[in-house]
Amino acid sequence: MSVGERGRRRAAVALVLSPFLLAPFALLVSTAASSAAQAPVEEGRRLYLAHCASCHGEAGTGTAQAPGILGLGPAAYDFQLSTGRMPLARPGVQPFRKPPVFSKAEMDALIAYLTSLAPGGVPIPQVDPSAGDLSEGQAIYQANCAACHGATGIGGAVGRGYAPDLFRATPTQVAEAVRVGPGAMPNFGPDVIPEERLDSLVRYVLYLREPSDRGGAGLGHVGPIVEGFVGILAGLGALVAVSRFAGERS
Repeated sequence: MSVGERGRRRAAVALVLSPFLLAPFALLVSTAASSAAQAPVEEGRRLYLAHCASCHGEAGTGTAQAPGILGLGPAAYDFQLSTGRMPLARPGVQPFRKPPVFSKAEMDALIAYLTSLAPGGVPIPQVDPSAGDLSEGQAIYQANCAACHGATGIGGAVGRGYAPDLFRATPTQVAEAVRVGPGAMPNFGPDVIPEERLDSLVRYVLYLREPSDRGGAGLGHVGPIVEGFVGILAGLGALVAVSRFAGERS
C-alpha cells in the first residue's frame, strides 16, 4: 500500500470515528451551558424564598398579605426591586423609594426565577431619551402624568396615597412605570404611548430636573399654583408698601 493510500484510509477512519470522539465533548459543553443557565434561576429561587415568599407565597400566587405576582413580567419585577420598593419592611403600607436591597446580579437572578415560573408579561423597555422630542414629551406628560406627579414632577397626593417625585428615577425606571403602572398608577401600553413617544416622555421627565427658568426664580419648582400665589403675595406687599409711603407723604 502506498503512502498516499494509507493517508487516505486514515482520513476516512478519522471521519467515521469523529462523531463518536466528539460526542462526549459536545455533551460536556451542553451540560455546562445548561448548568450555567440554571444557576441564576436557582439563586433567584433561594433569594425569593428568603425574602419574598412570606408575603407573595412560595409559588408567587399571593397570600392574605400581598397579591400574586406571577406573569407580571421582567419590567414589573425590575422596577420594584431596582427602586427598593420591594421587599417591604412592613406589609400593608404603600411602597416608597429607597436604596435597593439586592445587588444587580441578585435582582437579575430574582427576575430570572420569577420569569421561569410564568414566562411572558411586560419586558424591560429599551428607552433612548436622546431620540425623543422635548415638546412632544411635554404634551404627553401634561396630558397623562401632571395631574398626579405635578406640573414640575415634584409629586403629590393621590387619594389616600401619593405619587412620588420623578427626580431620582432612571430612564429605564420611568419607562417601566409607564408600561406596568405600579400602585395606583395606570399603565400605558405601546398602543397608547408608542416606543418613539415613550422616548420623548422620558426625555421631558429628565428635563424637569434641571429646567431653564427663563421667567425668573424657580421657587423650588413646586408648580404654577404656588408660584402664582407667591407672585400675588409679593404684589400685594408692594401695593401695601406704596400705599403707606403715599399716605406718609400726604
